[in-house]
Amino acid sequence: MLTCKEFLHELNEFLDESVSAETRAELQRHVNECPNCFVIVDTTRKTLRVFKGVTEKAIPHDVHSRLMKALEKKMAAKAQPHAPPAQ
Repeated sequence: MLTCKEFLHELNEFLDESVSAETRAELQRHVNECPNCFVIVDTTRKTLRVFKGVTEKAIPHDVHSRLMKALEKKMAAKAQPHAPPAQ
């Protein structure tokens, strides 16, 4: 039986229908038997339908600038080696 983690790893391909018929059947079986993964698939499909009709808009320059600074700060913090716990 497929685990939820394994299913989520294949979610994009499942929704794009780019997996083999055998794999798709196995993934669909999991969705049918797992209420949590069913909700994820259903919500993701609905979200994709909503966003397919949305027109792309540019974000304001100041918002873009703040976003990029925040991302750079977050990435720099992740790149820092963690200090050993204090004793």
